[in-house]
Amino acid sequence: MAELFSPIRKFFARSNDDLVKIMGMAVLVALVSSAAVSVTAVMLRPYQEANRAVERQARIDAMLDTLPGMRDLMMESGVDTLETRLVNLDDGSFASSPDPAGFDLEAALQDPGASIALEPEADIAGIKRRANQSPVYLLQKDGDLKLIVLPVYGAGYQSTVRAALAIEADLVTIAALAIIEQGDTPGFGARIEEPEWLALWPGKKIADDTGSIRIELVRGGASTPYEVDGISGATRTSTRLTNILHFWLGDNGFGPFLTRLRQEGL
Repeated sequence: MAELFSPIRKFFARSNDDLVKIMGMAVLVALVSSAAVSVTAVMLRPYQEANRAVERQARIDAMLDTLPGMRDLMMESGVDTLETRLVNLDDGSFASSPDPAGFDLEAALQDPGASIALEPEADIAGIKRRANQSPVYLLQKDGDLKLIVLPVYGAGYQSTVRAALAIEADLVTIAALAIIEQGDTPGFGARIEEPEWLALWPGKKIADDTGSIRIELVRGGASTPYEVDGISGATRTSTRLTNILHFWLGDNGFGPFLTRLRQEGL
């Protein structure tokens, strides 16, 4: 046993200025630290997973709270499942991800491999880059789709407008629109957050029988199922919100996903 530990004693007996001892100690400290980190990670994994589950549920709850009447809609339709999924926007397929609720849009937009630059003529939402993936929220009952919530955003008149568009199971009828973030002119463009105006959206149609996106904000009063009254004095905000919806419901947004849902279901 003494012979076994003899090289170790000799190593530690070296001068502290000895290069071999310095390099050896550096390697030893690195190995011990790595082992400690690995053991700690394994021990904490159950707690980390539990915390992630709580965070995911908190995000879902926060998303529901931004949608006017969404919880009522869930109760009325008897929804028993709310699932967050990542969608590949290019072809509309579901992406494989262990944590879709943790998708980081800003990080994706900074990564050339996770996003694309939009040509000016295609960028009607004014976002410049579009991530390759996006979360969607599926509300189901007994495995049947009841509502789908799409996150949409783009350039408003003076700020970025972020919203959530809830669509019924026919994938054409709007169930609700919620404005999550905006910074347009108070009293004018900012009125897109007013409950009275948001109440105009349920029941409107996003597309006609040919699949053409028709939803728009209009001046002078809506007269078709595809029209919503624009906000008086906020023409630019109304126009840009129309553009945001057309972009995200079109071929560069969730259009391929909605088409795949119509053809294949969930």
